[in-house]
Amino acid sequence: MNHKMRMDVNVHEFGLAVRRAARGHMMSCLESGGVAYIRLQNTTQPVQNIVIVGGGIIGCTTAYYLASHPKFDKSKTSITVIEASKNGVAQGASGKAGGLVAKWAYPKELVNVSFPEHVRLAQEHNGTDRWGWRFVNCGSWEGRGELSEESGSGVGAGGRRKSLEKTQGLGPDEAALKKQIAATGLPEDLNWVEPALTEAYSAMAPTGATAQVHPYLFTTSMLELAQECGVSLVQGKVTALNIDVTGSARRVVGVTYTAHGSDAPQRLPATHVVLAAGAWTPRIVPALPIVGTRAHSITIRPRPGTRIAPYVLFTEIALREGGRTQRVSPEIYARPTDEVYCCGPGDDSAVPETVDDVEVDQTACESIRAHVASISRELREGEVDRRQACFLPVVSTGGGPIVGEAKEIADGVIVATGHTCWGICNAPGTAKALAELIFDGKIKCANLNKLKPSHFL
Repeated sequence: MNHKMRMDVNVHEFGLAVRRAARGHMMSCLESGGVAYIRLQNTTQPVQNIVIVGGGIIGCTTAYYLASHPKFDKSKTSITVIEASKNGVAQGASGKAGGLVAKWAYPKELVNVSFPEHVRLAQEHNGTDRWGWRFVNCGSWEGRGELSEESGSGVGAGGRRKSLEKTQGLGPDEAALKKQIAATGLPEDLNWVEPALTEAYSAMAPTGATAQVHPYLFTTSMLELAQECGVSLVQGKVTALNIDVTGSARRVVGVTYTAHGSDAPQRLPATHVVLAAGAWTPRIVPALPIVGTRAHSITIRPRPGTRIAPYVLFTEIALREGGRTQRVSPEIYARPTDEVYCCGPGDDSAVPETVDDVEVDQTACESIRAHVASISRELREGEVDRRQACFLPVVSTGGGPIVGEAKEIADGVIVATGHTCWGICNAPGTAKALAELIFDGKIKCANLNKLKPSHFL
C-alpha cells in the first residue's frame, strides 16, 4: 500500500513538521487538501489550483502573467492571491518604493526580460495614464546643502544604518549660473536643484535606459487586470504550507491561513504555491535566508504651478552642522504629477508580525525632508504629503533574488523573493518566468539557474 502523510510548514517551526498520519491512496477529488481530479472520457485530467502568497508587486504581477498565459483555462485552473494586510494589496514596499525601472539594474538575467516587458505592458494597457510610466533622466549629484535647522541622520529609531540619506540650496545671477552649470555638468532643464550648491553632476545611464512607474498604481493595476481574467483575492494570513508525502515524494497540496476577523484556521487547496511574501516569506519557510531592511521615505507636493523636470537623482550632500560636516545620500524621484518621492537610508529593525505593523519613525522622515530641502527651493517650499516606511527583502547570504521551484521543500512550492530595491523593476521578468515554469514546466525566457532555491536552501 502507498502510504500518504500530510506535512505542514508552520510559522512556529523550522522546516517541515509532520501534521497528520497516513491516509492511504488518494481516492477522489473530494479528499480534503488533496490534489483535485476530474474525469473526462476515461482520462484523468488534473485541475490546477495556484495559490500566490503575497499581494505585493511580485505576487500581483505573477497573477497577471499566469492569467495571461496561453495555457490558462479558468475552467481547469484557479489562481488565488492571498494577502495578509487588512488594507489590501501593495501595502509594503510595493506601494511605498520609488518605482525605478532600469536597464542597469541587477541581476541582468531578470533585467533583460523585465525592462522590455515593462515597455510592452505600458503600451498595451496605457501605463502612462494608468500607472505613471515614463522614461526619465538619471544622474549622480554632488554638492553642499544649506540647512535652516538641525537635520539628523535619517536613520529610523530602533535600527542601525544599512543604506543611504538626503539635503538643501540657493543661487547667483544668470551669467554666473551658466558658468556654474557648464563647470559642473548640471543639465539646464534640471530646474529643481540649486546650481550654486552643485559641485558635480554626471548622467548615470544613457537616454532610454531608465524609466519609472508609480509602484502602488502598477501593483494594483496588475491585480485588477488579473482579476478581469478570473483571479481571486483572499485577505488572510498564511501560517503553513500543507504538504502530502507519498513514500519519498513530497508534494504541496495547499496552505493553511486565518481570515481577517477570525482565529479559526482554514485550508486552501493548491497544486502550486508561489511564495512571494517579501520580507515575510521566512515566517512560512524559516529555512529561506531572507531578512528585511527598513527604509523610510516621504513624498512632497510642490506649490501649485511648480513644474518638476523628469529626473531621478542619487545625491551626495555635504551638510555643515554644529562645527562638523555630515554627508547624506537621499534618492530623489520626480514623478509625472510633479509629486517628488524622497527616500533615506535603511536600517536593520526587526520585521514585525505583518505589513500593517510596520512602524514609521517621524524623526527619520523629517530628516529626509530637511536633507532634500537643503538643495532645492521647490522641495523646501513644498508640502510633505506622505511619511512612510517599508521593508525590502534581502538575501542574507548574498546574491539573489530567489526564483524557482523549491523541490527541497516539496514539488509545487515556488519561491519568488529577495528582490531588494529592484522588486518593481524585476517583477515582470520574475512573473513571466514563473508563468512559464508552472504552465510549460520550465523557464524559457531566461537562464535563471543561479537564482534557483537549491542554491540558497
